[in-house]
Amino acid sequence: MAHLGPGRRRIAVPVGLALTASLAFLPSVAASAAPLGNTADTAVAAKPDTTGPKLSYVANLTTYASVKAAKKAVERAGGTVVTSYEQIGVVVAHSQNPDFAKQLRAQRGLFVSVGATRTAPLQTVATTEEGTTQKLSAADAAKAAAKATDGQEPLEPNQWDLRAIKADQAHKINDGSRNVTVGVIDTGVDDTHPDLAPNFSKGQSANCVGGVADTTDGAWRPYPDGSDHGTHVAGTIAAARNGIGVAGVAPGVQVAAIKVSEPGTSLFFTEAVVCGFMFAAEKGIEVTNNSYYVDPWLYNCKADDDQKALVEALGRATKYAERKGVLSVASAGNSNHDLASNAIVDDTSPDDATPVPRTIDPHVCLDIPTQLPGVVTVSATGDQGLRSYYSSFGLGVVDVAAPGGDKWQVPATPDANGRVLSTLPGGGYGYKQGTSMAGPHVAGVAALLKSAHPKATPSQLQAMLKAQATKAACPEKIYDAAGALVDAATCQSKWGQTGYYGYGVVDALKAVK
Repeated sequence: MAHLGPGRRRIAVPVGLALTASLAFLPSVAASAAPLGNTADTAVAAKPDTTGPKLSYVANLTTYASVKAAKKAVERAGGTVVTSYEQIGVVVAHSQNPDFAKQLRAQRGLFVSVGATRTAPLQTVATTEEGTTQKLSAADAAKAAAKATDGQEPLEPNQWDLRAIKADQAHKINDGSRNVTVGVIDTGVDDTHPDLAPNFSKGQSANCVGGVADTTDGAWRPYPDGSDHGTHVAGTIAAARNGIGVAGVAPGVQVAAIKVSEPGTSLFFTEAVVCGFMFAAEKGIEVTNNSYYVDPWLYNCKADDDQKALVEALGRATKYAERKGVLSVASAGNSNHDLASNAIVDDTSPDDATPVPRTIDPHVCLDIPTQLPGVVTVSATGDQGLRSYYSSFGLGVVDVAAPGGDKWQVPATPDANGRVLSTLPGGGYGYKQGTSMAGPHVAGVAALLKSAHPKATPSQLQAMLKAQATKAACPEKIYDAAGALVDAATCQSKWGQTGYYGYGVVDALKAVK
């Protein structure tokens, strides 16, 4: 998926990744259209076929092509423009022409790449938590509240994760600034939750499903039968210190919801995610949390015309957001993959149709947005500080680590639950584990850093996250999926980094000092 499920997969983009010169696409150079060649004119002269399935496409313009010319080309090829972004030279369109992408690709004066954002009617679901949600019972809530000390939220005794990154100590100094907003690009957030309502920013929230931002009141909330994922993530970032429930890592900052998941499936398609990054950039959001991968491909191989176009469009969107001051944080995924290896078996793609197993090289087949340049890639740890059994990793790919939960690393808390406790829709609370839960801890620390250093750029914030992280060496043992301690033979280290933890575990206390 953009999934958020048991197999959340993401990868930090290799520093050397060049998404093409068009990533530097600027509005100032989008004024004139390149002339169409005879080949392109011929390719779209005939009346287009409209007998195929209706699919969504992203079309990425060349540096000097105009959006106006691109729109005309889309229409001649039997497409309908859904939206366009002149700032980055991307057009989103729908078409039932089976040769739609092929015909546009032939117009090389206009388009760098064109690709379908999906392969078939939607069917499956996926995100980045590992396993199902465990809802907190009234009895367990009462047990935790009985252990709470002065200054703690009622359920905070069960929040081992806050203590692991010293967020509880940081709160005694600074909870973060209300001038900082973290955008949760996810399945939607229940802004009526009593722990989220005080810090929720409606003016920076929207529903981007389909590729066009809908800012109607409540459009950003989860679907009635939808996922609790985004609400859980939001609570970890910014649940208020208000004497109710839990506390977030940055309980003084604001949180916004940018819903990008499809109804009924919770799949995250490119047009919605591009909309999410562009909306965050234009609405002045300082940090985004991205606990998903963009469907339908777990890894996007640039040798494939469609997948290449998805990488291009999302790369343009994230770079534009970065230029506008947005730091993007993404989870590394729950596949226990070594993202620095030369070969990974991807047996889940495409996830909107019948998967076709393939072996990919993660250096050239990318998990997006995790592996895109400038995005902070996060692995997960448990209460003992060990890499969580499900977390993907990779030397030079993972930037930092944070608590994501691990059912085998059992903390000395009232519930003795090694997962992460946070908010759920409808005013509830529950436990989840996954790199989806690790990412928002980093987003929260980044928000604290931005609060303390309001003029810091995204690259400066990322540098501070790494420099302040608590170094963690490769362990001798880690838990496997069955709960057995096994040799940590897959951990590599170099240049002050490890494949399991990157530069280390983030530190909220250092962020506010």
